[in-house]
Amino acid sequence: MSAQEPLSTSHKDIIHRLFPSAATSSTAEVDIPHLSHSIYPNTSYTDAEKLEIQQWLTNSDRLATKEEDEAKHAERLGSLNIHLSTRTTLLGSKPSIADTVLYAQLASAVKSWAPEERTGERGYHHIVRYIDFVQNAPIFQLSISEADKIAIDPSSILFIHKPLDPKEEKERKKKEKALASAPNGQPPLVVGQSKPAQESTTTANPVKATDIPPAAQILPQQTKKEKKEKAPKQPKAPAKPETPLSPCLIDLRVGHILRCIPHPNADSLYVSTIACGDAPGTPETSLYEATQQTVRTVCSGLNGLIPIEEMQNRKIIAVCNLKPVTMRGIKSAAMVLAASPRIKEGEIDDHKGPVELVEPPAEAKAGERVWFEGWEGEPESVLNPKKKVWEMLQPGFTTMEDGSVAFEWEAVEPLKERGEGKPGVGRLVVKGGGECRVKSLKGATVR
Repeated sequence: MSAQEPLSTSHKDIIHRLFPSAATSSTAEVDIPHLSHSIYPNTSYTDAEKLEIQQWLTNSDRLATKEEDEAKHAERLGSLNIHLSTRTTLLGSKPSIADTVLYAQLASAVKSWAPEERTGERGYHHIVRYIDFVQNAPIFQLSISEADKIAIDPSSILFIHKPLDPKEEKERKKKEKALASAPNGQPPLVVGQSKPAQESTTTANPVKATDIPPAAQILPQQTKKEKKEKAPKQPKAPAKPETPLSPCLIDLRVGHILRCIPHPNADSLYVSTIACGDAPGTPETSLYEATQQTVRTVCSGLNGLIPIEEMQNRKIIAVCNLKPVTMRGIKSAAMVLAASPRIKEGEIDDHKGPVELVEPPAEAKAGERVWFEGWEGEPESVLNPKKKVWEMLQPGFTTMEDGSVAFEWEAVEPLKERGEGKPGVGRLVVKGGGECRVKSLKGATVR
């Protein structure tokens, strides 16, 4: 199938309806990738993605009709639901006209689904979430009135699925494949293992005393073994000297949010898929199929403070060596740095914001090290929660008048005795160059 095929008449009608300013009478003569790029000029597509867009346009027609067997149609919807379980858009995080056409093809069906079909145990949770995202997210620029949008309540969830463990899912698929290829559906015999022993139909004869050789009955008891002399204990290795308290112990890196969704079990949380430059196989990471990147799953309390559209495909600063913590059923393996107004003495933090994400320079790459000037050094692999390193240092994280993020060592009590010779304020910089900033908050607390 060529990625240069022109748009079909039905797809052209959809584009005309949802993008009246972008679609013209010559839309059908424009090849699909160019049309997608003209609607989303800030998005570029690889050759593989161009082909995938064409394939999804074809699949959208099949999903829109129920002329085929009902079981087959349910199977197609199930496959789409699984595909969207790890993606924000059909391509992963990039918008395309395939999302637009699929939305138009499925809208009427989703609108008619009962609550059980939407979010029940066998419902299509991810399709419903995807439809709601496409019709509301500014990145899609759809021309749809509020009255024509499908009414979807994100908080109405009848059944919460346990998050898939990538290792368990891989092992399950491996077993299913082995079983499918085995003759007569029998599991293959593993080399080095014998077949299960058949149960004996006769009872084993007990050993009688007369069966024991006479010589064995008259052997005298062996004398107790002489105690061996204990080898002298080796002296313990000298204790590793205590690492001086410093913000360099915190592993700060540039992170790239590839996908962000609301937490299924907590209204105030987001669940983000973030690339932090980890090597494949690093503990607490997984493979993001859409981009083949090693990523971390991160929960953040930003739902209601930062629009979800602003949490898609953007660079942030991540704290990568805090001990992972499970938040309402989902393990979070990092923390997103954000700034909020500093609470004055006597005030109560109502957690209503405003909140601004700490942003690296636009050219910074995911995984680049970040540190405060004057406090360079190697971070700990994992911060010991008992030592409260983050809790002691965080009060020194702040923002300056120009919006740059900095570290004030005088705000950290344990550093007052050894901070001499250090700059009063150390700016947060990326290894490749450039400062990290927030949009507007000054004198804020950063955490």
